[in-house]
Amino acid sequence: MKKFAVVLSGCGVYDGAEIHEATLTLLAILKNGGTYDVFAPNINQHHVINHITGEEMKETRNVLVESARIARGKIKDLADFDASSYDILIFPGGFGVAKNLSTLAFDGASCKVDLNMEKAVLDMVKATKPIGALCIAPAVIAKIIQGALVTVGNDEPTIQAIENMGSNHQKATHGEIVVDEAFKIVSTPCYMLDANILQIAEGAENVVKKLMQL
Repeated sequence: MKKFAVVLSGCGVYDGAEIHEATLTLLAILKNGGTYDVFAPNINQHHVINHITGEEMKETRNVLVESARIARGKIKDLADFDASSYDILIFPGGFGVAKNLSTLAFDGASCKVDLNMEKAVLDMVKATKPIGALCIAPAVIAKIIQGALVTVGNDEPTIQAIENMGSNHQKATHGEIVVDEAFKIVSTPCYMLDANILQIAEGAENVVKKLMQL
């Protein structure tokens, strides 16, 4: 039975974790015989977005507290992640990955990455354990692991940023995965494309299945 660490970045596509991608990742793990723990960093979100209007709200929210909404309260601080306790690390997408776990949304290829996320990824690489990334998350993985092969679908500005980071991109469409055999990274575009929830489920499941094979 493979044990996954699932890292979230808040709750809501525009300022946190993409809820469909997060939930369907958890479902795919259990459907395929795995187990999981959910993690998030104990930091403030970059900002809070009204998901009806798209406008910024004048309030502060905590990434760990917001991620706990998706995890139904059962969540761990990413600072406490121990690679020796898990077989696989996986990151659902959402703007929170580009705003809270990194500064990708603002700084592109020169972005900085949350230190706890960076450590978790590098610890897994050192242990030769697989890493999954959905939607925009592969671009942050590409920042941490220079030379990695990932996909964000066909989004040209993000593709250019990945290449400027010194990593590699392969275009993919709905449900397709790209596998970096050397670093054991599996990625899929999800909502980087104009997708529906069924296509998100397919992509999440394909990533999870491949990660378990690796």
